[in-house]
Amino acid sequence: MADDMVKEQIYTIPLRAARKVPTWKRANRAVIEVRSFLVRHMKVESIKVKLDKSINDRLWEKGCEKPPLSIRVRAVKFADGELQAELAQ
Repeated sequence: MADDMVKEQIYTIPLRAARKVPTWKRANRAVIEVRSFLVRHMKVESIKVKLDKSINDRLWEKGCEKPPLSIRVRAVKFADGELQAELAQ
């Protein structure tokens, strides 16, 4: 991460809404929920949100039907309005 970093935040994102869709769509819905949470809380456009592969791997770890109930994400907003998110350690 470079010097053009504006804001860095760690969030615990609830994914309960992913349980309200059919079982074969749950992991897809969890990705949508992560992206919409970051858009809402970091005040960026959804096309400027870049999710790291580690987030995707965590959401799909147990298959499409059983995503986790929540996930911890480290989000970094840059001066150009771009947002990068990765799994928090």
